Amino acid sequence: MSRGGAARALSPALVLAGLLLVAANLRAGITTVGPVLGELQQDLGLASLEASVLISLPLVAFAIVSPIAPAVASRIGLERSLGIALAALAVGLVVRSLPGLPLLWIGTALLGVAIAVLNVVLPAVVKRDFPKRIGQVTGTYSAVQAAFAALAAGVAVPVAGASALGWRLPLGMWAGLALIAIVVMLPQFRRTTHLSAQDLADAEHPDLSGLRSPWRSAIGWQVTAFMGLQSLGFYVLITWLPSIEASAGIDRASAGLHQLLLNGAGIAGSLAASALIPRLRDQRWLAAGSSALFLGSVLGVLLAPQLAAGWAILAGIAGGSNIVIALSSFGLRTSHHAQAASLSGMAQSVGYTLAAIGPIAVGLMHDVTGSWTPPLLVLAGLVCLTVVFGFLAGRDRVLR
Repeated sequence: MSRGGAARALSPALVLAGLLLVAANLRAGITTVGPVLGELQQDLGLASLEASVLISLPLVAFAIVSPIAPAVASRIGLERSLGIALAALAVGLVVRSLPGLPLLWIGTALLGVAIAVLNVVLPAVVKRDFPKRIGQVTGTYSAVQAAFAALAAGVAVPVAGASALGWRLPLGMWAGLALIAIVVMLPQFRRTTHLSAQDLADAEHPDLSGLRSPWRSAIGWQVTAFMGLQSLGFYVLITWLPSIEASAGIDRASAGLHQLLLNGAGIAGSLAASALIPRLRDQRWLAAGSSALFLGSVLGVLLAPQLAAGWAILAGIAGGSNIVIALSSFGLRTSHHAQAASLSGMAQSVGYTLAAIGPIAVGLMHDVTGSWTPPLLVLAGLVCLTVVFGFLAGRDRVLR
């Protein structure tokens, strides 16, 4: 591994501030779509299936790009990877807000690719710069991520209604946040940390240094399954909860507020998990318990949708906790930051494949059955598996 001389001069506070600004960009551009999706569909004539695919397109990009991101970081460095990804994110956000249906798809795909790189590289940076505070730092940046996700969802409809640009303004305006992150990260871009060929070999080939590849490890697959299943459940609710509520007679404004509550409660879940992780011997019961709370929210939506506000808050707390546990596992279950990048790429590739399939499959199941009951029952079954794999992934095991 090689570092620029400036790396030693940077204060931890500056590094952390940069990481938090990167985190602020990870979900805002995604959660802003749901609240204005109806207006977007009406304006562009998108069918329900096309709208589902549009929502899932960033997750497809996560799945495809995540295994490639560690190699990109190896070639150009962690810091440059973050800088290029932030610039690509800003471009994608602007492009998707421009007139023309093809630009909507192109911009959405580009922002998905950019966020995929940020998702994978960020845990490796945390492992490198804050090796003794992985849980706390991951929880903090997850809380920031959830806060901006909630803010983006909450202001989307008012911003769209306040301008002649309509839904295009909330879809494009978050490019400004990416530019702010680039400016604050400029001192860090002067340092260059490469994952050397030997670093990657250590992570991918156990016979070279005794470090096991996560692709050949039971704990690697357990972390991956937990990452995927908890992501699937969260993105299904983010995508379809407003429609489920509408079928139960809940008005659009209330449904939008519940989306804000779901994302906002994720902040509390993220902070709670980050505080508990360093105090616990392992994360078995924390992961299983958070997943059980999410199961309760899914069953609540199924059995008593009129109490959707409460279920949204419960799901947000559980989802915020689960994502912190999953992301922290990339560092807690590995011995080296190159290995953490490898596990991050693996878990996010497989995990976001499941997360991308989930909303589309649920939408198709609803269209076929004409009811939200069958898809919610299937989702509840999958969340039961999340409880199991959360327990397994939370054990005190490390890839060697």
